[in-house]
Amino acid sequence: MQSGKMKVLVLGYGAREHALAWKIARSPQVAELFVAPGNAGTAQIATNVPIGDEDVERLVAFAQREQIDLTVVGTNDPLAHGVVDAFQAAGLAIFGPTQAAARLESSKAFAKAFMHRHRIPTPAYASFSRYEEAIAYLDRLATGRVVVKVSGLGKMGLGVTVCDNRAQAKAAVRTYMVDKILGEAARTVIIEERLHGVEVSMFAVSDGRTVVPLLPVRDHKRIYDADTGPNTGGMGAFAPPPDCDQAFVAEVMETVMRPTVAGMAAEGHPYVGVLFAGLMRTAQGVQVLEFNCRFGNPEALVLMALLESDLVAVMQACVEGRLQPDQIQLRPGAAAAVMMSSPQYPATVFPTGLPIKGIEAAKGMPGVEVFHHGTAVDHGELVTSRGRVLAVTAVAPVLSTALNRAYEGVAKISFEGAHYRRDIGRHLVGNGRLRQEPLLAQVV
Repeated sequence: MQSGKMKVLVLGYGAREHALAWKIARSPQVAELFVAPGNAGTAQIATNVPIGDEDVERLVAFAQREQIDLTVVGTNDPLAHGVVDAFQAAGLAIFGPTQAAARLESSKAFAKAFMHRHRIPTPAYASFSRYEEAIAYLDRLATGRVVVKVSGLGKMGLGVTVCDNRAQAKAAVRTYMVDKILGEAARTVIIEERLHGVEVSMFAVSDGRTVVPLLPVRDHKRIYDADTGPNTGGMGAFAPPPDCDQAFVAEVMETVMRPTVAGMAAEGHPYVGVLFAGLMRTAQGVQVLEFNCRFGNPEALVLMALLESDLVAVMQACVEGRLQPDQIQLRPGAAAAVMMSSPQYPATVFPTGLPIKGIEAAKGMPGVEVFHHGTAVDHGELVTSRGRVLAVTAVAPVLSTALNRAYEGVAKISFEGAHYRRDIGRHLVGNGRLRQEPLLAQVV
């Protein structure tokens, strides 16, 4: 493909897809960029396509009609629905794992059994498709301090309940299996050993044989400060965490990432795309809590801010089976993202259509970008359209500066009832300001 001639399509609607499109648009190989369905932010740098990211048949038809050279899957549902398989069957290049490989995310029961087969460290567990058997299992346990998870894809941060006692665990099982608040996603439920440690997300890319690390990222899922309140899709993230050095990355690659890619290949389902491991660092070493088969949101925002390489070239190398470690180059420094959400989120009902002000002022700050998640344009005015609305993302030589800049950007943006966590990276706070702590410049 000649320089500046490619047509690229991104599937998804949120801040993750805005960040991916923002990075892709900077590739000298790209002439036209589309996002389906996109949001008001992606519309500023690409052409939004009014097709849902799960409408596989229409997406294939669009890609064929427009002669799309590369499609990038942002969200998890299209992967579970076989969008990669459909594009490949039509002879279209697409970045992401097949439906069978994406079971690492779409079926926690499959993922746990896979890790057990390939000796990838993960908490002890049992899976159940019958409510009565799950309750009987809980009665046999010495303690009710467990984690209850639905096997399928959860929504809005739901699908995982951390339990302090047997009563909570039984209530969680009943909510999932009897009340069916998540529908078919809870047909099978996992009851897992509850671990103690620090959580971190690790990202890598793979062409089905070779797997190359990106960066570890720390996400903040709870809605309120001090990690309180219900889970959300993510209220902020930063990278790289100061406690995750090159030795940590090497350990994760050796014990998790390479065995996963090798195991999937051995089982006949080569893994191509982004591999996202949700980890816990324990006294016994790294343990895998879950796999995701796409970039995280908001983790993708800080990853894109720190990726020096041409993302399109990296994705092409993965799709074409020629990925090399030196194709990943990271920008020295650190990045942080703070998510702004609508009032009442993560409740299922919250106000929308609230006018948004101040984005351009925030974007005018050094090293700051504002990625849209739930925005729309109504009669020429930018308004809120989802629970999570915007993510202010900053990059700087040190993490403390990145965090400060992100919060300064947030302060310039307003909409009625705007909520955001004020403690992203709080463990670095000293004397009212974030300490200037030198960080690992690059993880390789």
